[in-house]
Amino acid sequence: MTIWSWITIISVVLLIILILIQTRGASLGAGLGGSGEVNTVRRGSDKTLHQLTIILVFVFAASILMTLLLLK
Repeated sequence: MTIWSWITIISVVLLIILILIQTRGASLGAGLGGSGEVNTVRRGSDKTLHQLTIILVFVFAASILMTLLLLK
């Protein structure tokens, strides 16, 4: 296994953990047109978790691309 494979595995595990510990501001019904506020302002640790998740998504995508490019 290459270093990119390990980075992919580690990033996907961290992504799952980060997504699961984030709090939800609105229910699923609010996102589908029901009552409730969909656009909320993130503050404090919620904002930090959100930013870390975005960064980790880019790391995950980059590691997959690097793995695919190195297979050729």
